[in-house]
Amino acid sequence: MTELDEKIRDVFPEESIYKTSTRYNMFAGVNVPSFIKDWLIKRYSNENEEVDKEALFAFLEKHIPGKDSDIKSRLIKGESIQILVRVIVESDLKTGIFKFSIPDIGIKNNEGRISEYVMRTGNIKEGENWGIVTLDYVQPEGREKGYAELVKFKPFKPYTPDFDYYCAARSRFSTKEWIDFVIRCMEYNPDSTQFESYTQKLLFISRLLIFCEPNLNIIELAPKGTGKSYIFNNLSKYGWMISGGKVTRAKLFYDMASNKPGIIPNYEFVAMDEIKTIVFGNQEELQGALKGYLENGSFTMGQAKQTSTAGLILLGNIDLDSNRRPINKKYFQELPEVFHDTALLDRFHGMIEGWYLPRITEDLKLEGYSLNVEYFSEILSMQRGMSKYASIVTDMLEIPKEADTRDTTAIIRLATAYLKLLFPNVNSVMDVDRDEFETFCFKPAYEKRKIVRAQLSIQDMEYSPKMPDIKVRSFNG
Repeated sequence: MTELDEKIRDVFPEESIYKTSTRYNMFAGVNVPSFIKDWLIKRYSNENEEVDKEALFAFLEKHIPGKDSDIKSRLIKGESIQILVRVIVESDLKTGIFKFSIPDIGIKNNEGRISEYVMRTGNIKEGENWGIVTLDYVQPEGREKGYAELVKFKPFKPYTPDFDYYCAARSRFSTKEWIDFVIRCMEYNPDSTQFESYTQKLLFISRLLIFCEPNLNIIELAPKGTGKSYIFNNLSKYGWMISGGKVTRAKLFYDMASNKPGIIPNYEFVAMDEIKTIVFGNQEELQGALKGYLENGSFTMGQAKQTSTAGLILLGNIDLDSNRRPINKKYFQELPEVFHDTALLDRFHGMIEGWYLPRITEDLKLEGYSLNVEYFSEILSMQRGMSKYASIVTDMLEIPKEADTRDTTAIIRLATAYLKLLFPNVNSVMDVDRDEFETFCFKPAYEKRKIVRAQLSIQDMEYSPKMPDIKVRSFNG
């Protein structure tokens, strides 16, 4: 056990968990994200970190079914079913009925209804919900078809983190220890020989920026095998991953034909993975909607104007030369045509150059202590609504009057996200070490926006590659 292992276990005795690849092998064939796996391992582990495999397997078999389960037939036979699962809720204005689907076991939205009592409790919302559900089968009289009814729902939220305690705990770690700690919370090994520097580690945790900062928009281009998909698919129930298929304005924002909100209003962040494989319908319509939303976090559909805090990250592969640098110097040409519009690209705050990140190897898999993923993701979600961090960042910076507003907004938003990740315990500029802020928050934020501006200038002569002369103020805390 390393010194950092001991510190994590001592500082977070209830919230930490010992992770090994062999433990996760217990979930082979079970399609559940990391925040569910961690919760189950913690639930069935003793003080010596030994897992009661028999009890865990019994829980999986009873409460986490797969697509080949016989739940539908058991419901029809009159059995009441209780499972831990992902439920997608939709409202039908024409009938006044709330419908649900459970894709993981093949229950479609025309086969499921939610009882009025469950909707009145307020514990379940439109869109995706993770929780423990109780299902019964209803066979109405007459010609109406039978359906599964959701009669009980308990949200999966095993932790309500004490944020003050989390902040107090931060003071017991050095900044470099905390960076390693955050990498562990992402389920990776910060001591891996794959990591060559703390600059590289800082770039690696940049993938978490949209987890804690609202309306942050990022592009990441990276070679295959660098772990892009895993992080956005497994670390939080508050995000949504689009992988392939067709994306339209209705699917993303609001479907006026069915009066249903799209993906963006229902999540805290949306990742478009393997973006070259996604088909974008009516590109001009989608471009217009994205430009408005990425600019101010709102969109108009018909007579309704709605807002959302969801950030957007585009994840794409990029071909490298023998020196592991992009063959195509025009990075954004690696994106689908809908994102070739420079006015749209200008609304992305920063870019992650994924070719500087390590390829995922066995050595990068964590063997040690970290925070339970569910606890960590709840902390990041809580930080989204905390305005003090942006205020601190703004007070720390000298911004010229002639600075481009989009550049300024991007740098502040990115630096704020870094501050939340790395220095959650600060409450004012007096708590901030100027040099650490410049190294770990401002410079990486500035560089990520600089990449966007440089690429815009290559693609469109209207854009200058010159960045505003924004600096960190010359006082120290």
